Amino acid sequence: MDPAHSLADAQPTPFWLEDPGRPRANPALVGDEHCDLLVVGGGYSGLWTALIAKERDPSREVVLIEGHEVGWAATGRNGGFCAASLTHGIGNGLERWPGELDKLQQLGARNLDEIEAAIARHDIDCDFERTGEIDVATEPYQLDELHELAQEAAGLGVELEMLDRDAMRAEVDSPTFVGGLWDRDGVAMLHPAKLAWGLKRACESLGVRIHEHTRATAMTPNGGGMAVRTGYGRVFARRVALASGVFPSLVKRLRSFVVPVYDYAMVTEPLTEGQLASIGWKRRQGLGDGANQFHYFRLTADNRILWGGYDAIYKFGGRVAAEHDQRPETFRKLAAQFFTCFPQLEGLRFTHTWGGAIDTCSRFSAFYGTTHGGRVGYALGYTGLGVGATRFGAEVMLDLLAGERTERTELEMVRSKPLPFPPEPFAWAGIELTRRSLARADRNGGRRNLWLKAMDKVGLGFDS
Repeated sequence: MDPAHSLADAQPTPFWLEDPGRPRANPALVGDEHCDLLVVGGGYSGLWTALIAKERDPSREVVLIEGHEVGWAATGRNGGFCAASLTHGIGNGLERWPGELDKLQQLGARNLDEIEAAIARHDIDCDFERTGEIDVATEPYQLDELHELAQEAAGLGVELEMLDRDAMRAEVDSPTFVGGLWDRDGVAMLHPAKLAWGLKRACESLGVRIHEHTRATAMTPNGGGMAVRTGYGRVFARRVALASGVFPSLVKRLRSFVVPVYDYAMVTEPLTEGQLASIGWKRRQGLGDGANQFHYFRLTADNRILWGGYDAIYKFGGRVAAEHDQRPETFRKLAAQFFTCFPQLEGLRFTHTWGGAIDTCSRFSAFYGTTHGGRVGYALGYTGLGVGATRFGAEVMLDLLAGERTERTELEMVRSKPLPFPPEPFAWAGIELTRRSLARADRNGGRRNLWLKAMDKVGLGFDS
């Protein structure tokens, strides 16, 4: 059967955002507001910043503005993998910050523990499950890479469990799996939109004033603080935290550091008991395969399979637009790959398809800083691993805005910046050449061509 038939009834909308528990949007800001801290952006980055700011100082007046609705963009469209890593994995961390990776691993583990504690403290129902994640090898060369990663992790005191073919297939059964590397404690699965809505409720319970459908259009100095203009009003704030992710920053010089890369995902109908038994997956770990163009997949609370990744699409000019949220050629490709991975699920249908833009930077992990004499802070470029790392980024932004020297602000990762992307047409040409080279490497046993080696050398990377 043509795999496209499995998509015939799929709704072109993010599965997570269709949840009946979705809260009503708050009214837009009209007129003038005054506050100690203005947070621009209602995704994870902004929500954690607002929440932690009030927890640190309950008397602080905090306002958050969001251009659409809280959790609507990348926050409500991701796979729900909440990882401890702050560096987009141990390999990327070793390449860029080998001297402080041990500290970064400790801070990341602490950050994940604090996310779990905050979810419990604020009674957030977001299907949180600390099941871990398995990096799956589907080609023999990927097993060698996983063995190397396990050894590197052991040197940092991180215990990862290597699985051979039989052990891997005993966890989750696919004829394509030849092994895996299981991080039992460093990743949790959750419902991403429910987490955002729970953080919104927690913020408001502490006194944060949240305005949705309120897009920031301009920012200028105002005395000892800043003035931010919106569609129907203004906010005068002593400090501003920019948490706008992939959308064009109010600080123009930051725009060249981030490009929007579109990622796509879909979700099946709930599996029957028989279908679930045919693949195992009793421990509900998150999964991701080891190719450059990789898939990520997991079970939802009602036993659907979310299946995403592979294509990473950058549109010429870097414009973020709703028209890019659907890409039938990618969904058809993903459906075919799904049934290659799980042939025993032939006949299963997909119920939702969607896409979203990732705020991608050249080092794959967030960068931080201040501008306007320390009155404006920012954290950007999470590159698809922001469910967990945004909380750490919020702590960094608040440290920087307070002018404090902390173990976070002293990190080289925090004090350094990635390389910016070149202007068009060079950005599109370079990203497209890199994407095609990565696909070629997947077909050739992981061997990287001269272009990829050159990009690795200068630190201007790109990943699916």
